[in-house]
Amino acid sequence: MDEQCLLQSSIEYRDLNIEPGNLPEHDGEALGQAQTGASILPAALLIAGIMAAVALSEYIFAYRNVGYGILIALVLATLLYVFLALRPAQDTLNACISSLVLVPMYILFTSSLPWFFILQDYLLPAVYSCIIFLCLWHIYQKNLSLGRLFGSFPSGGRLVRYLFLGTGLGVCTGLCEYLILRPAPSYPNFSVGQLLLNLIYMIAFVALGEELLFRALIQSDLSRLFGGRWGLVSASILFSIMHLTWRSVPELFFVFIAGLLFGWLYVRSKGLYLPMLVHGINNVVLMAVYPYLIHWKPF
Repeated sequence: MDEQCLLQSSIEYRDLNIEPGNLPEHDGEALGQAQTGASILPAALLIAGIMAAVALSEYIFAYRNVGYGILIALVLATLLYVFLALRPAQDTLNACISSLVLVPMYILFTSSLPWFFILQDYLLPAVYSCIIFLCLWHIYQKNLSLGRLFGSFPSGGRLVRYLFLGTGLGVCTGLCEYLILRPAPSYPNFSVGQLLLNLIYMIAFVALGEELLFRALIQSDLSRLFGGRWGLVSASILFSIMHLTWRSVPELFFVFIAGLLFGWLYVRSKGLYLPMLVHGINNVVLMAVYPYLIHWKPF
């Protein structure tokens, strides 16, 4: 889901200076509503505590004991739902908590359900269908607008620009991630059919689910609470934490920078389509192209 290829893109540091007018429509007042000073400290500590608990769950799941990792995620989700029940205020903090609770639910769905009965070829869409359902249920419960979350669908010259930019960035970031992880080929020989299948799976399921969760919901809510910059950074940190299961420290740094890129594209393009495309192409070339082109053995 590096650094050199990301830096080679046309993104400049000053472009991360997110202004209210540049935020997606549903985030238009994010900076204006962000709290400051002492009033934000309790909320910041609470959000940091939730992220630390997610990190603990992922770390124990990946490095220590799968069952204990799942248990921590279950306890965290339960505590957050209790918090929301005891604090029914409809404010930016509760909005953040209600979107963040989807993360331990994400862990529970992906790690504790009996996925063994599903054929390997259908496992990825099956798992991410659950993630997409969780996000859509949250959107329905909060009466959010899908049109405002996704933005307008690109057409004409804008669509062409998105395709070229998304493919170019995805190929570059995918190469960087491949050089970090060096995954083995999924099949003995390269197949155009498998490439097209991966393209569908990675964009329509993986990229859709993760971008909807981490950018459209979590980053948007955190931006309303803390402001655009901190919302972008904190959502990217959480996105990185969720990749602890790769058991690679360089991968965590890559995913954090990739999260900044996806979040920045989400803000600048005012929608999910461009970050979804970059994310999906990144995963496709990582898993279905470079393993057949570059035959480097992992360290």
